[in-house]
Amino acid sequence: MSVARTGEFGLIARVTARLQVGPTALLGPGDDAALVAAPDGRVVASTDVLVEGRHFRRDWSTAQDIGHRAAAANLADIAAMGAGPTALLVALCVPAGLDVRWAEDLADGLTAEAAKVGASVVGGDMSASPTLTIAVTALGDLHGIAPVLRSGARPGDVVALSGKVGYAAAGYTVLSRGFRTPKLLVESYRRPDVPYAAGPAAARLGATAMIDVSDGLLADLGHVATASRVAVDVLRDAFEIPRQMRDAAHALGVDPYQWVLGGGDDHALAATFPDTVELPPDWKVIGRVVEGSGVTVDGHPYKGPAGWDHFR
Repeated sequence: MSVARTGEFGLIARVTARLQVGPTALLGPGDDAALVAAPDGRVVASTDVLVEGRHFRRDWSTAQDIGHRAAAANLADIAAMGAGPTALLVALCVPAGLDVRWAEDLADGLTAEAAKVGASVVGGDMSASPTLTIAVTALGDLHGIAPVLRSGARPGDVVALSGKVGYAAAGYTVLSRGFRTPKLLVESYRRPDVPYAAGPAAARLGATAMIDVSDGLLADLGHVATASRVAVDVLRDAFEIPRQMRDAAHALGVDPYQWVLGGGDDHALAATFPDTVELPPDWKVIGRVVEGSGVTVDGHPYKGPAGWDHFR
């Protein structure tokens, strides 16, 4: 059954029936607006847009996969501020011929990813569009702590990473060449494994700056360097290349470090800490903050692509 047959309100009813309202949602879908608890008194907010053909392909990923990715991209931004996600608002623009079941499966993916952090989809909007587009806004709560900004890194800090980098970019390359394996890489692209809890934990540990690695490690660390008016030096040997990634890189004629250093969509968290902080096992030191500007690798400018730019 297409969305044209169900109509706007029929589609809304089908989708909202699948949503599970979490404890932070005092009023979920069904009214003019949702009501979300904000115990801290400050609300962290972030928005991301996914456009078919630009950010996802339906022949590469299921609707549930895309729902997980859409939610993860926004929830990771909240975690990167040191906050706990509370709610998602979703705007969905779809072609009239779209199968209703696809929209329902998308809602299931969004709901499942949000549930990992105790958040829920509390509302949104729908419209007809020739291009399938998903816009997600995430809200979060700081739980009484200060937000971790990009602008706090200082010379002498260590740069640390929580989560994986390069896996999703490798999966994207594999899919774009017409392959569906290795599963480790392809599934990392379809459903990123985001270390959500590491964000608030880093804030409590005294992180001086933090960012979600969505566009590429070097590019995103470049945002930290610019905002903090410092330089960041990344250590190439800090990264272990898994066998599946090495094998795929060899088969495709790609340097695997291009994926690790310049690939996005894994949504790892990169943060800077005073070197006196004892980091837990889920944070790995990958470099240093130094005087100067820009990002280097082993003390030298990096000649490969540093990350994704929508307009290049």
